Amino acid sequence: MRRALAIDEQSYGPEHADVARDLNNLALLLTATNRLEEAEPLKRRVVGIIEKSYGPEHPNVAVALNNLGRLLQDTNRLEEAEPLYRRAVEITMKFAHDTGHKDPHQQSRIDNYAYLRYQVGYSEEQTLARLREIAAEYGVSLGE
Repeated sequence: MRRALAIDEQSYGPEHADVARDLNNLALLLTATNRLEEAEPLKRRVVGIIEKSYGPEHPNVAVALNNLGRLLQDTNRLEEAEPLYRRAVEITMKFAHDTGHKDPHQQSRIDNYAYLRYQVGYSEEQTLARLREIAAEYGVSLGE
């Protein structure tokens, strides 16, 4: 995976979407082998590349944010993960509003965000109220 990454970085440059794919694959392997400290900077770099490549509100950014949020959650850095999960939910809801199509991963992003808020100490009622606020901001339904 490191060799593929090096080849793509040399061929396309360090900010290319294919490089982000290679970085993500390597980060997934590192995460699966419990090398989270090595995976984190790669996942952060993926977010940056995807934002530059597709724009800050693209659904692929939501995927990258969700992945980074999960790593932070797994390392018990809940306060750092919360805005990433929230932004992933916001991007997903904005996409639904703008296109009229629900992102197939919308519910899993909502669930991830809700579970993290429970871990932080928010009640179910507080979490649901926050999700309703976000949904209202983008004119979409939570599907309750």
